[in-house]
Amino acid sequence: MHQVHGVVKWFDPVKGFGFVIADEGGADVLLHVNVLRNFGQSSIADGSQVEILTHRTDRGIQAVEVISITPPARDETPILADFADMDADALDNAELQPARVKWFDKAKGFGFANVFGSEEDIFLHIEVLRHSGLADLQSGEAVALRVVDGKRGRMAAEVLTWEAAAFFYDEDGADDME
Repeated sequence: MHQVHGVVKWFDPVKGFGFVIADEGGADVLLHVNVLRNFGQSSIADGSQVEILTHRTDRGIQAVEVISITPPARDETPILADFADMDADALDNAELQPARVKWFDKAKGFGFANVFGSEEDIFLHIEVLRHSGLADLQSGEAVALRVVDGKRGRMAAEVLTWEAAAFFYDEDGADDME
């Protein structure tokens, strides 16, 4: 196996695969959704930086394990106009809350989730997903959300996979990010 750093060229969760361009050059690396799921997510945003272990096969180079994912670089402009008048620190430091995706339609660019213990809908926008390093969500998927009161009601300012969010919590469930 060979460790590779690179950038996601594209990933299509419907097709179940995508490709990574290795920093060292060479052929594109196949990234299959099952390898991504073993890391704890079902999608990844184009332009994300990844560290993967690869294996050469007779069909080319394939990722066999994801070691790390860094979402695409962010600029300083707000993700959505809804966040333009909000304090950036307040957005970044909103408490992570466990939630489950009700539905998400990538073609429409939005969906909804519910924080555990509440039936209140939380709006999920495709740009927030991309900003968080994700490309799509599946109904029933467990996630962690930074929820804020936006112009359209309660909405996610950040979405983390359940596995990624687990690193931010200690055994008592306290948010360790602050």
